Amino acid sequence: MTTELSRRGLLSSAAALALAAALPAQGFAAAPAAGKQAAGFYRYKVGDIEVTVLSDGIARVPVTEAFVLNVKPDEVNAALREAYMEPGVFIGPYNPIVLNTGAKLVLVDMGTGEANYIASKGVAGQLLANMAAAGIDPKAIDTIIISHYHGDHINGLLKADNSLAFPNAEVLVPAPEHKYWTDAGEESRSPTPRIADIFKGVRRVIGNAEVMKRLRTYEWDKDVIPGMLAIGTPGHSTGHTSYVLSSGADKVFIQSDMTHVPFLFVRNPGWHAFYDQDPVMAEATRRKNLDMLASERMMVQGFHFPFPSHGFVEKNGNGFREVMAAWNPSI
Repeated sequence: MTTELSRRGLLSSAAALALAAALPAQGFAAAPAAGKQAAGFYRYKVGDIEVTVLSDGIARVPVTEAFVLNVKPDEVNAALREAYMEPGVFIGPYNPIVLNTGAKLVLVDMGTGEANYIASKGVAGQLLANMAAAGIDPKAIDTIIISHYHGDHINGLLKADNSLAFPNAEVLVPAPEHKYWTDAGEESRSPTPRIADIFKGVRRVIGNAEVMKRLRTYEWDKDVIPGMLAIGTPGHSTGHTSYVLSSGADKVFIQSDMTHVPFLFVRNPGWHAFYDQDPVMAEATRRKNLDMLASERMMVQGFHFPFPSHGFVEKNGNGFREVMAAWNPSI
């Protein structure tokens, strides 16, 4: 009986294989590649305030002799390898945030703008697309807070046709930053072509008549909006500003560009990046505030931290290291 059943099983298997060979192939895994990421937004809470982190994409910059002024490219590339990143190429993320205070929608910095979205074919300038995906209407933004006047923090004020991207928002800017970058005498003394180009960009964006109608300055060591204290962190730019956002028992340090990317300049606070206006002052500012953040174990939100760009810093030898916050599936 057993032998007979085995023969029948073998015959059935052979027949099944022959039938399968005769049928057309069905490639269930042959779906087309998506070719793009999901929408880049992420939310978390600081007390009663809902923070929405919005990716504006990235920049890709070659690592040359001029990239870090006091360190050779080989050392920079070694740091990139240590961070499991591609040597020879610096990848800088852009991550503006929207604060929902319950009374206002507040945008903090706004990335490189719609014109750059077109020019870069979507690699950067993603803010408006990701705002739409997050369900945030640009017309609903009440207040814009600008940390400093570099292009990746102000260009998003204008759409590609130079109209206002956020037509109903007041624009709050640091008083020392505004004073410096709108001073014709300072412009005439621009120490480098890069600084001269920033002056031109400020004239185009901040000097736009519709922007100027909505612009107000704020001072350091005072609240920009209730619960958001402006902290002077100069060096990266003359009037570069960071913030402590507080709600209930919770706080987050919104550090703007104080360290720029953490995998290079948190881990190596003594490195002088080419884009720091006063590298020596920028280093002193970095060290002072990183020491404070590590001592107080305060959460930090970094414009150029890897998305979703918030976490903590801790002391590590002679420097510091970033510890990114764990992804939370709830808010």
